Amino acid sequence: MSYVPVVDPDECLAHGDCVEVAPEVFRLDDTAVVIGTAPVELLLQAAEACPAVAISILDEDTGAVRYPS
Repeated sequence: MSYVPVVDPDECLAHGDCVEVAPEVFRLDDTAVVIGTAPVELLLQAAEACPAVAISILDEDTGAVRYPS
């Protein structure tokens, strides 16, 4: 299975915690922007680090939400 991160720009407060955890996946502009992917464990760590809960982790094939659950 492959997972993708999705940032909700309306919820993102640009704290930058996701960038600190996974700089190969996120870039910080006015809000966090997805620029890549990584193993699901790292994606989950970055999503869990977001104080605004603005990052969802989705199953790329089915669209099912893995995080937040």
